[in-house]
Amino acid sequence: MVSVGRRALILRKHKGCDLTEQPTARENQTNNQGERKRTMGRKSSKKHAGVNADHTVESASRGNAYDNNRPRKDKNATPVPQTSFLRQQVDPETAKYFAEIANAIEGTEIDPEERSVICGNALEETRGKEAELATDYIISHTLQTLLEGCSLDHLCSFLQSCAKNFSHIAADRSGSHVVETALKSLSFHLQDNENHSLIEKSLTKVCKAIVVNPVDVMCNCHGSHVLRSLLCLFKGVPLEEFHSSKSSVGLAERLNLKARHAKDNGPLQSQQVFPNLLKHFVSEMLNAASEDISTLQVNQFSSLVLQTALKLLAGNEQESLHLIRVLLGSSTESANAGNLLEGKTIRNILRLVEETAYSHLMEAILEFAPETLYNELLTKVFRKSLFRLSTHHCANFVVQALASHARSPDHMDLIWEELGTKFYDLFEMGKSGVVASVLAATQRLHCHEHECCQAIAAAVCTGDEFPKCIVPRILFLENFFCSREKSNWSWPHGTKIHVVGSLILQSIFRLPSELIQVYVTSITSLEEHQVLEASKDPSGSRVIESFLNSNISAKQKRKLVVKLRGHFGELSVHPFGSFTVEKCFTASNLNLRETIVSEMLPLQAELSKTKQGPYLLRKLDIDGFARQPDQWKSRQASQQSALKEFYATFGPTETKSNESVRKPFEKESFLADTVSKSKPGKLKDIRKEIETTLASAKTSNTPFLAHQVSKKMKRSKDEKKRHRKDGESESQKKKIKV
Repeated sequence: MVSVGRRALILRKHKGCDLTEQPTARENQTNNQGERKRTMGRKSSKKHAGVNADHTVESASRGNAYDNNRPRKDKNATPVPQTSFLRQQVDPETAKYFAEIANAIEGTEIDPEERSVICGNALEETRGKEAELATDYIISHTLQTLLEGCSLDHLCSFLQSCAKNFSHIAADRSGSHVVETALKSLSFHLQDNENHSLIEKSLTKVCKAIVVNPVDVMCNCHGSHVLRSLLCLFKGVPLEEFHSSKSSVGLAERLNLKARHAKDNGPLQSQQVFPNLLKHFVSEMLNAASEDISTLQVNQFSSLVLQTALKLLAGNEQESLHLIRVLLGSSTESANAGNLLEGKTIRNILRLVEETAYSHLMEAILEFAPETLYNELLTKVFRKSLFRLSTHHCANFVVQALASHARSPDHMDLIWEELGTKFYDLFEMGKSGVVASVLAATQRLHCHEHECCQAIAAAVCTGDEFPKCIVPRILFLENFFCSREKSNWSWPHGTKIHVVGSLILQSIFRLPSELIQVYVTSITSLEEHQVLEASKDPSGSRVIESFLNSNISAKQKRKLVVKLRGHFGELSVHPFGSFTVEKCFTASNLNLRETIVSEMLPLQAELSKTKQGPYLLRKLDIDGFARQPDQWKSRQASQQSALKEFYATFGPTETKSNESVRKPFEKESFLADTVSKSKPGKLKDIRKEIETTLASAKTSNTPFLAHQVSKKMKRSKDEKKRHRKDGESESQKKKIKV
């Protein structure tokens, strides 16, 4: 049995490192207990928890800054207000006690109940010494272990006891991990509603301590992280929900590649754990920091806290407006008069959006602002300044957000009026992200789509080169616009394809085919080696796939597919090319499908070892082709016939009306326009359903359609019998009535 009292442990032999030295000496030592996996997610010399060892934010925290040519940098960092805090030295006796506790509970198997008792008793020994123990580099690791293993009562008791020094602990490199562990442990107890009152009482005490001087905590890299965890806990969402915002997520939403989350009915609104505590805490923090708002607006760490608050308050219009009013720098008098944006405020916003931290904040404001406020910001603040802001290395992201969150075609008209004729300049200055966002907005709101496509094409290609050079130059945007002699520019072999250029083309190929014929002509004019090179590039392969997934005619798609003839085997074992092979197979007729499978056949063994290979082997039925080529062809023909029949019956109205004019099904047509005119999402579901049905036919010698015909005949016979019986019963009823 392990002794848990301090008196029992005090005379035990110390097994770890000597913890009786001065705190400063201990902090510079290597953590010898790290071998027992006590890092608790921390790394002493590397980046951790979104923050570098030198207290600077990682580039990932920049949110959706996806114009990789011009990364944002905070050149003029605002000085952070600091309150002096004298760390107390841990006495040798206490240090030795916690070393013994660490040896007792770590690396050994202990009954959960006994472990909880040990952790609880050890936490009682921290009473009155929480600040010095939590900020000690080595003992803080032990405290994290204790907080993970103790009961809810001891957990809440620890938080209430350290509340008076919570701000100082949260702003410390070691202490921040201790309080975050406590908050994370609390989140596990939220599932039981009976615990909510005790948890709320503890969190209320912590909040009261923070709002005494919230600026120091918000502007500290460690304190900022703790505050975001605390806000997420109030909402009942995972603590990691907003700690790392990937730029790819924001980019996907802006370019319509991912569904935008619902602001009112999303997952954040479904969980209301401590809604009042969240609203009051944010409100009290802002009131307490009212004199330091100018500091909070441009500080990178406070900006992250305020962005999190905006996201969590989405749907609560009154609280969101109050927070936005403060962040915009609007005075109380003008707000009460119903005018958020006065002349002084407008000038201040236009200046602040050129600051790194505030530009991120403005992106969040534009995303979660009500439509009336968005309209005011667009018409009163940003109108007539859009192009100037688009050329700035920070403010251009605000313009991207402005386009991305446009609410109506009227908003899009204002944006298009200023930026629609400036695409060449934006490309030349490396601000392709602005163009991509405008294109996605026109597509989402269904206005200026054709003009936008024309403007992009005109910006990269004119004269005799038009339209052949459109796609190559967009694929290599940076390379093309950096070249001195643009007229002599040619495809740069071995150069990585531009990410934003790839995304622009992917967006374009999702538009109706009649709007993008010049792009179709351009991509089908690529040389064979260019298509092959693009298919092997991570960004280029996406463009090829989007073209093959589009609603362009099958004949045009096959023009591109035939350029890869002789390279399908090579591409099938390539990590990116394998996806292209699958799309080529889907878009091909029977002859081309047979060519693709024939080229892949010798590489079966190699394919089975790749990530995508086993899927391709099943999808394309390579083994079936190797064993019985004739039956494989029959199955492919039957599958396409079934698809055609399905579309003829359930497809769009325009598709059905064209069926009478269309020639009978031929081996070379393979649904041609019928399939291409349908929506890609529906097509995937239909194909999946038919492929499932075909699974049984693969092992049978009976053609697929034979099963379908027999089932239809059976159904028709059953229906005739039913009608006869119904007719007889009706006649009998009539006779009885007569």
